[in-house]
Amino acid sequence: MHRDVETMTDTADIGPKDRVEVIRPAAVLESRVATLVLAALRRDDVSSGGVWNASASVWQRYDRPWDGPGGTRGEAKLLGTVAVMYDTPVRNEVTIYRVTVTPAGLDLGWTVDSLCDDALAAGGLTLASCPRAEISNAPKADPFKSQRSGA
Repeated sequence: MHRDVETMTDTADIGPKDRVEVIRPAAVLESRVATLVLAALRRDDVSSGGVWNASASVWQRYDRPWDGPGGTRGEAKLLGTVAVMYDTPVRNEVTIYRVTVTPAGLDLGWTVDSLCDDALAAGGLTLASCPRAEISNAPKADPFKSQRSGA
């Protein structure tokens, strides 16, 4: 397995560095496993006492449940994100193609593998044991990060 490692700055182009790895070939969760993992992420949602915030394109791992007013993030720190594509390469499968560990996550000892393994545990998989596929339609750049030359 080949991993491209990118060092990217935060959104404002200042501050600490994130650890970003592009997963090639991409990790693929077949339908049955994807269902188990997505159900577990929903049960462990940050808004209901858990540590995951899963959307259509990214799974975010926090250090604690969201505790801010009106269900906002509050004091919770983002530890990392797993960028995913649903229904790729085929319907009902989920593909992991990029993983980011934030400085807060790195400080707590999180790695790309441990972040993915935490998300994949309900499906009985680890990043290392996931089936792989070459994905040609994965986004080239992270739309939520900007990149500085030489960063």
